[in-house]
Amino acid sequence: MSGEVKALKISTKGRYGLRMMIDIAEHDNGEWVTIKEISRRQGISMKYLEQIAPRLTHASLLRSERGSQGGYRLMKMPWQYTAGEILRATEGELTPISYIDDDVILCERNDICSTFEFWKGLGEAIDDYVDSISLQEMISNR
Repeated sequence: MSGEVKALKISTKGRYGLRMMIDIAEHDNGEWVTIKEISRRQGISMKYLEQIAPRLTHASLLRSERGSQGGYRLMKMPWQYTAGEILRATEGELTPISYIDDDVILCERNDICSTFEFWKGLGEAIDDYVDSISLQEMISNR
């Protein structure tokens, strides 16, 4: 054993998606929040935010308005969002292994696999945790 530890990783899309949602929630004064403003405050390129925003909009987490007076706003109140739904919108499913996805078991060995229940339980623990934290809690914990 080399001592190297591999971790489950959330990509920058997931991390920046959370930051984008927090930024919009914190700066919601009834007006649209622009990508340019978020980019400046968060130190994330506008181009990258422009890739993340449609995922959040498509998942009905953000509402968007085009044009010079446009931007983004939350669809719900911050306490109505979970970190899990934001991460799933940007990352897809948060399964620790690739053969358990959306409650579909893609491994033909699951009936005889000694580790299957472990991986399934780990996935459930991850889901339980990310679904227990609201956007409002993340804002308040600073």
